Order: sequence, then structure tokens, then C-alpha cells
Amino acid sequence: MNMKSKRVCSFVVAGCLVMTGVTGCGTQKNELLSYRVEAPAIADTAVTAEVPGYLSKELCVIPGKKQTVEQDAVMRAKASLLINDTSGTMLYSHNIYKKVYPASITKIVTALVALKYGNLEDTVTVSYNASHITEYGAKLCGFNEGDKIKLEDLLCSFLICSGNDAGIAIAEHIAGDVASFAEMMNQEMQRLGAVHSHFVNPHGLHDKEHYTTAYDLYLVFHELAKNETFMKIVEQPDYTAKYRNKKNKKKKLYFLSTDRYLIGRADAPAGITVLGGKTGTTNDAGSCLILYSKDEKDNHFVSVVLKAAGGDDLYIQMNHLLELANKEKG
Repeated sequence: MNMKSKRVCSFVVAGCLVMTGVTGCGTQKNELLSYRVEAPAIADTAVTAEVPGYLSKELCVIPGKKQTVEQDAVMRAKASLLINDTSGTMLYSHNIYKKVYPASITKIVTALVALKYGNLEDTVTVSYNASHITEYGAKLCGFNEGDKIKLEDLLCSFLICSGNDAGIAIAEHIAGDVASFAEMMNQEMQRLGAVHSHFVNPHGLHDKEHYTTAYDLYLVFHELAKNETFMKIVEQPDYTAKYRNKKNKKKKLYFLSTDRYLIGRADAPAGITVLGGKTGTTNDAGSCLILYSKDEKDNHFVSVVLKAAGGDDLYIQMNHLLELANKEKG
């Protein structure tokens, strides 16, 4: 089956749920899922092809028609999602299977691939391509051609600063070139059951063929939250990268997180602790944010807001989701 067929396919999860006797998650706590399903459903779409199935464990499966019906007025973004990742319970959802541009939230998928296939102790040499991104407004760490940096430091710089040059360097080091790395990204998404995404680069600079859904991003973060290295990286408010330039001279670069919660520019509701996440912004994607947080009862949450009108609006809407998480009775 070709990639195009994979991208347009969808499967009716409700049918899987009936066969297994398990109900999908809604506003009530569902049983933790430990059965084989084919893929998350999109409302009002037909079964058109098969894709390799995946084993879901403790996942919240949301049939397309089980999304939140009455939308809160404050939630103006194109898509949004709040899931109790401890219980597998959907608390809020809107347009979670709609195609959206993820901007730099793409970087969590790059991190997933890098952590699975890369050796963090490797030394990466920054290429000409990585150090010469010319797109207007592209966020850069500032690495130069010939710089040598440990993959772990490069990944930290990439996720904390959100530098696109670091993304190219990671992709080339692991896969040889950006196109091959993007294929690895797409393969990993298929393995997670995130079958309604397609990536063409490791950083999220806009391309009409580079897209995802809020639910697919949840699947990625649900997986990454199990990775101690990833969580230690994204919870840092800042980072100093140490490396050597092409003349072997020691260099340092200091990066501040793009996450307002981590640097004190936004306050989460009382009782909620933000553990980390990833921001993303382009003209086409709008302002985007995915977070992992917890409440005082140690319930963990994945929250997603995609295509908000701007940074301030993004954090107003994210805080609204975190307030809903805080109100959940656990």
C-alpha cells in the first residue's frame, strides 16, 4: 500500500470497541485499553484501506462523534484537546481529527525518532545545510558549519530554544538527509497509530504536505512521557549548550525556553504543575502548544491547543483547559 493510501485511510474505532466489549473514553473514566485496534476514527469517513495495526496501552480512544458537543466560548482555536493521561479519560475535545499545521510542535516527533534511533553520546558535525536556513522568521540556535556538538546537547538546544538549524543537524546525523529522516518520522507515527499525520521536515517550517491532528500529537506525547530523558529536557526553563567550532575552540550558547509557563511569563492555575511541553508558531499554523502537567493528586494531563490567534490568546485557552483538569474529581 502506498503512503497516499495510508494517509487517507480511517477506521471505525467504535466497531473495535463493540467487539472487545470496551467503551471508548468520554467524560466518564474508561477502562485502560490493552487490546489491538487499527487506528483512531475520524467522524463521517469511510474505511478505505488497511494499515498495520498497533497495540494501544492505557490510551484514550475517542470515536469521532464522542467529542465535546458544547464548546466553551473561550476555546477559539482550530483544535483543542485535554486528556487525563493517568486514567485515559477525555475531558475536552474539539476538532481533534482535523488536519492542522503543527509548526514547531513537529519537534516532539523528531525527538521521538532521535531518542529511539540516535546515540546521545554521538558527536554531530553541523553541515552547511543546517547552518544556512534562509526562510524569513525561522528560529535558529545559531550553530555554524563545522561546529561539533554532542547529540544530547543538540537535542536539548533543539527542544528548548526551538532552533530549526539543530533539527536539520539531528536529521542529517541520524538518517543522512532530511527526506530520509522525514520518512522515519512518518513510520514512527504509523507505529503509534497516528495515521492522519504526514511530515516532510524535522522542524515544522511550513509545507502544505506537513500536517497532523491534535489526537495524533496526543499519541506522540503519551509515548514520550514515558521517556525520562525527554521529560528532563522539556522541563528545563533554560539551557547552555557547550560545543566546539570547526577550529576546535570551545563555545557556548545560552537558550531560554519558548514555554511561557517555564520562564514565569504565564501562571498555571493553582493546583496544576506544568511539567513541560512544546510550542509552535508560523503564519499558517497560528500559535500552538502541547503540555504535560499534573495536579495535586498526581493525575497527569496532556493538553493541546492548535491555531490560536496569537500568543496571549494561546495561553488564555491553555489555562482554561488546565482549569478544567483541576476541576476533575479523581
